[in-house]
Amino acid sequence: MTTTVYLVDASPYIFRAFFSIPSKMTNAGGSSVNAVFGFNHFLRLLRERESVSHVGLTFDQSLTTSFRNELYPAYKQQRELPPKALEDQLNWCQALGRALGAATFVDPRYEADDLIATLCRQLTAQGHRVVIVTSDKDLAQLVGDQVQILDFARGERLGELEVVEKLGVEPRQVVDLLALMGDSVDNIPGVKGVGKKSAVALLQAFGTLDNLYARLGEVPGLPLRGAKSLADKLGQQKDMAVLSQRLASLAFDAPASATLDQLRWAEPLEEEVAALRQELGFDPLRSGRGRRNS
Repeated sequence: MTTTVYLVDASPYIFRAFFSIPSKMTNAGGSSVNAVFGFNHFLRLLRERESVSHVGLTFDQSLTTSFRNELYPAYKQQRELPPKALEDQLNWCQALGRALGAATFVDPRYEADDLIATLCRQLTAQGHRVVIVTSDKDLAQLVGDQVQILDFARGERLGELEVVEKLGVEPRQVVDLLALMGDSVDNIPGVKGVGKKSAVALLQAFGTLDNLYARLGEVPGLPLRGAKSLADKLGQQKDMAVLSQRLASLAFDAPASATLDQLRWAEPLEEEVAALRQELGFDPLRSGRGRRNS
């Protein structure tokens, strides 16, 4: 029997809650709980609107480092550290997920995206469908017959056709797109002087990064403005393109595994919910308000 499992990239929804809900929402000790409150609301809406029966919540233990920093120390290093008021709530968000009966996954070396990729491969190999809940375009590389992306905040679903419409390339080409154009969000360098339009045109012409470099001499003949200069840039920066390809590629060997039964969204754990209720100052199982400082 085919089951649909929702794999949630938690960080975007925690950040969204933190920056959209006033930080004056605090617990009795004066600590901000706005991100946890908003994340709790998101999880409730997701479960209700999508009728989710199976779920995995994935978290980034570090927001600025992973095994990719061993390949490229500058990876994500341009990012500012999250505000302390947000950082202090991240463990609560993980505890909230567990208390609400959802399987949670986090690792010090692998990012949430890698945990999703690993779980996704396991589940699709067993014949199940996966909906990845995220706003991160990097995860589009996983989209296929059995895998969709749901950008919950925008109400946008991406299958293979939608990825092509949105990014200009097929899901299998997303890694190579990032290898060429880079990604300023994650500080993936790409090839300097190659923008999205050129990167899309190159992949439409050659299919893959490997094929592009195997036929680099054909680039000057493309109907692209500055094609000769483009070929020179690609040739001079091949090592950076290959490195960027590795940085953009999701890992499928992260330490994450779960049976379908373990991914079933279970009933809330009463003792853990009670403990969180006391710590947070609101009831995760009901609509509630945290204490607001005047």
